Amino acid sequence: MKIARFLHNNAETYGLVNGTRIATRDEITYLTGVPIPHSVKDFLFDGWYDEIKNKLEDLPYTEDISKIKFLPPIPNPNKIICLAFNYVDHAKEQGLQAPDDPAIVIKPRTALNSTGADIVCPDFVTQLDYEVELAMIIGKNCKNISEQEAAKAIFGYMVFNDVSARDIQFKDKQFTRGKSFDSFAPCGPWITTVDEIEDPQNLKLTTKVNGEVRQNSSTSNMFIKIPQIVSKISRVMTLEKGDIISTGTPAGVMLNKPNAVFLKDGDKIEMEIEGLGVLNNTIKVVKSN
Repeated sequence: MKIARFLHNNAETYGLVNGTRIATRDEITYLTGVPIPHSVKDFLFDGWYDEIKNKLEDLPYTEDISKIKFLPPIPNPNKIICLAFNYVDHAKEQGLQAPDDPAIVIKPRTALNSTGADIVCPDFVTQLDYEVELAMIIGKNCKNISEQEAAKAIFGYMVFNDVSARDIQFKDKQFTRGKSFDSFAPCGPWITTVDEIEDPQNLKLTTKVNGEVRQNSSTSNMFIKIPQIVSKISRVMTLEKGDIISTGTPAGVMLNKPNAVFLKDGDKIEMEIEGLGVLNNTIKVVKSN
């Protein structure tokens, strides 16, 4: 099932996606008789999704997807955790070896952004880069869990762009500031539940900039695999319902490339992960105060 959060008739709501059609929360409530909550997080993680998922066979999906404005699928997550150098091909192109344990960066939730929106870049950033990543949504609170238990802690997956200001990153000699600007975490376009993805470790993922393919890889190239990621991070911090863990990017970013072509005003980025949809954003450079 694909669950999206969006604006409909200028009001925030959520619903289910089927191809190019959407069933809104109000429609689901009316046709199933289940008074699902206004909060998408309550719907996803407090039992309401399980309550209705077997009652949706005859939903008509009356709304056209072109009539809604997508929002980030999860509002106000407690944590956005991003892995660095977790793809063998990406680590190799940087002259590094993928680490045995997750090397993580925490993005603030104010960086969240949606498909169709601008990535807003202050004009003092001169080396803006993209990173297509498979992100997972944690579905229950957990701590010190095993790899076997980790699979049950994941609610679903989505596309994530770990936008990075490389000049800031190099200046600081660490990642946080360069990855934390408002709008630097586009994600979505929706959450796809785990039952729809047969093998999350075998999904094609691509990035195109103005139609040119820049990244073309597979989640099979992850070094630390998904259950290990969740288990290892849970040994460090409690994972909570709605947390986002983005699993790293493959080769093809501009970082440390000779003659690198960084993102500029007006560039259009299209990111796709097999089975999870397409994330579209445009770069907008703005004057800083």
